[in-house]
Parts: sequence; C-alpha cells; structure tokens
Amino acid sequence: MAMPEPAAPEGAPFTAYREEVRQEWLDYNGHLNDASYAIVLTRAHELLLEHLGLSAAYRESHHASMFTVEMHLTYVAEVNPGQVLTAATRVVEADHKRLRLRSELYADRVLAATGECLYLHVDTLAGRTAPLPADRQSAVDALLTAHAGLRT
Repeated sequence: MAMPEPAAPEGAPFTAYREEVRQEWLDYNGHLNDASYAIVLTRAHELLLEHLGLSAAYRESHHASMFTVEMHLTYVAEVNPGQVLTAATRVVEADHKRLRLRSELYADRVLAATGECLYLHVDTLAGRTAPLPADRQSAVDALLTAHAGLRT
C-alpha cells in the first residue's frame, strides 16, 4: 500500500496517498496502463476509507463494507516509470448509505488523471445496503462539511 503521510488540514483535500509507479502497472508503451489508473485511485480512496474507519478492519468487526458501484476516470497526462504519484481526494457527496469520492491524481506534481467513485455501505451478512453506524456517519459528515468549499 502507499506510504501514508499526514492527512490534509481541515478544508483541504485528503492527501495521504503517495507511491512510486510500479513496473507491473506499465503497458507495452512504457507508461501507466489505463486500468492501472483505476488501481491507483482505488488505493488512494482506500486510505481515505481507512481514515474514516471504513476499511478492512471495519468489515471484520461490523460485517459491513463499502462497495464500489460506479467509477469514472479521466486521463489527462501520461504517467511514466519512476514518477511519484500523489492524490488529492475529497468527499463530494454522502448520505446514510452512499459516499462519493473525487480524486485528482498527480505524477510528479503534474495532473495526470481525475477519478470519481460511488460507494454503497453494504451489510455483508444480509447482502444489501444498510445505514452507516452513527460514529462512522459522523466522521463522513465532518469530512463532507470540511470539503464542501473545495472545487469539484
């Protein structure tokens, strides 16, 4: 997983993701494969989910998890071997069952892609969506409020 850095201050995007381009992410043209952008953005989003207490440990303890149901990617620039990837992620929409994250992916501080994912909170025992527990909802709402003034 990416090397964690401190999250951004309140009102700024979440910026914990930082990772060098991996050889296995490259295509035969020698740059980041289109599917690898999705992997990278997923890894950045997973760090935010972890920050909110909604990651793997949460699934084990609560028998619930965030499931990706929609993803949109926009490719802006090539990403090459050896470049360092970072992401600026923000919560752009949320309610008691849904969470929408939007990220800007940078390669050596140059915008390389944008991505947006919609997650649903799923009770894994029942196999259907369920409301977030109050403590997790509070954390999501706080970040949604903190990110409200950021550009979308």
